[in-house]
Amino acid sequence: MAYANTFKRRELKFLLDERQYKDIVSSISEFMTEDEFGLHTILNIYLDNRNNDLIRSSLGKPVYKEKVRLRCYGKNAEDDSSAFLEIKKKYRGLTYKRRLEGKYGELHDYITDGVTPETRGQVFEELDYLIGRMGLKPKIVICYDREAFYGNDDREFRVTFDGNIRFRRSDLDLRSGDAGSYLPTQPFRVMEVKSVGAIPLQLVRILSANKIYNGSFSKYGRIYSAEVRKKYNMGV
Repeated sequence: MAYANTFKRRELKFLLDERQYKDIVSSISEFMTEDEFGLHTILNIYLDNRNNDLIRSSLGKPVYKEKVRLRCYGKNAEDDSSAFLEIKKKYRGLTYKRRLEGKYGELHDYITDGVTPETRGQVFEELDYLIGRMGLKPKIVICYDREAFYGNDDREFRVTFDGNIRFRRSDLDLRSGDAGSYLPTQPFRVMEVKSVGAIPLQLVRILSANKIYNGSFSKYGRIYSAEVRKKYNMGV
């Protein structure tokens, strides 16, 4: 698989029910193409510290926020699977992503036990500094199924549809697969529009005709908020 490891773009999210999802997919087929991976699974390990500072800060909707995660593609990872240790930052509506590509086993050993991977460089130094300064460790596995489309005239313009979001707080190793508890009350699909430039007018018209408006949605944020509410209701 070929993925960009550094980019800057605007990302907009839309929460769709089943009818809206089917209408959108049918409509965008006129000017977009589904990528070669089809429906596929994305596996993530999100990092945070003992106080959950990254996710708590993110939920406060600051002007600047960041997250760190280890990502693989497929139903499960193996030692030699391609993996990406990512730092994703958002500032005033723009998303900046930098990621280190390497073997899953090495990157997992790094985030769990601090074993320096063979693959290093500027991105690694940036990640290593943040992880060390904040005391970040694996906190949660989040998996979901994705369909992705790219623009026929601009492959950098992408639309993705994520569903079947599940998570687990134990066995924080992607070699164990994509099993987990399903996020309650999740939308049928989370659509994300990713664009370096302006959103194509065709898509704007489709969204307007279907009365679909962008909103806010964080998979990790929804899970963490639900856990906090549960503890509060239980009086923990």
